[in-house]
Amino acid sequence: MASATLTAPSTAADHRPSAGREHRSLSDLPPLTTTVPRQYVHRTAVSEVFLTDWRRAGSGAWVVSAQWPRAHSFYGPVDGLHDPMLLVETMRQASILLAHVAHGVPLDHPIIWQDLRYSVDPEALRVTGAPAEIALHITDHALLYRGRRLAGARLRFHVLRDGAELATAELNFACQTPAVYRRLRGEYSDLQRANARTLDLAEPVAPRLVARDRTSDVVLSPTGHANRWQLRVNTAHPVLFDHPVDHAPGMLMVEAARQAAHAAAGPGFALPTDMECSFHRYGELDAPCWVEVTPGQDGRGRRLLDIDIQQNGRSVFTARTASRSASAG
Repeated sequence: MASATLTAPSTAADHRPSAGREHRSLSDLPPLTTTVPRQYVHRTAVSEVFLTDWRRAGSGAWVVSAQWPRAHSFYGPVDGLHDPMLLVETMRQASILLAHVAHGVPLDHPIIWQDLRYSVDPEALRVTGAPAEIALHITDHALLYRGRRLAGARLRFHVLRDGAELATAELNFACQTPAVYRRLRGEYSDLQRANARTLDLAEPVAPRLVARDRTSDVVLSPTGHANRWQLRVNTAHPVLFDHPVDHAPGMLMVEAARQAAHAAAGPGFALPTDMECSFHRYGELDAPCWVEVTPGQDGRGRRLLDIDIQQNGRSVFTARTASRSASAG
């Protein structure tokens, strides 16, 4: 498949005259656009698929189209700005899509994040009266093969919104065969067993502390120590756990970094305009993860925060965010 854009078919019945009015056949209408197949972005719910199209733009270059809704059940706008986590989720979907459709990775092969970064223009995040039309111009770099099979790649993103500059970003990922994944994960590769050992859901911090409206969307739990929380892993969350997995998802880790940045910044909304993340190992469901923040300042009015998520004394995920008040600039 080369595109998710569908042109409505024409049939003989389309051209039968209508009584008293001119008839337009479906073939006369503009092309119809749908989302890409949900399996190509490893989603169960069609409503969580943001990608709408893809095309080749040269050797090792692609343009992937997406649409962001004006409102979303989880990645909703705050202070009139789209959530930057929409960008991260769109990058996630685009990397998986291209692994399958551009590089022939089978649909049952896990796609594993290694690191990512983004830098976004806050003005381009403003919510308008229509959904945001997103174009991701993507180039392949550092392609790694095991025989003929793609084993990893680095993607560079130049992201436009309605034709205007939105963000630049990079994402590095690895592809594994199911057999290799089972060997690496050991007993944790048993999905049913891993989920049966999930910890009880921890108490949430106040939603307003992390710029959330609902307790169910909070991923941090208080510890009694400043700038330190327990990761709150709600495997029933319909977006972060769109389908059962054997470990804490990457988007949960990124969301925890974003919420920790809000909590450490204090009252008000701090927009994470820049983020760099590294995924060091799997976060298991049967042991607590601890989220710690070290604040700083970069001299340009932005608040720098280093976030470290640890489990059993080892870093699972690290990130650095640069945030500013939504009212700045």
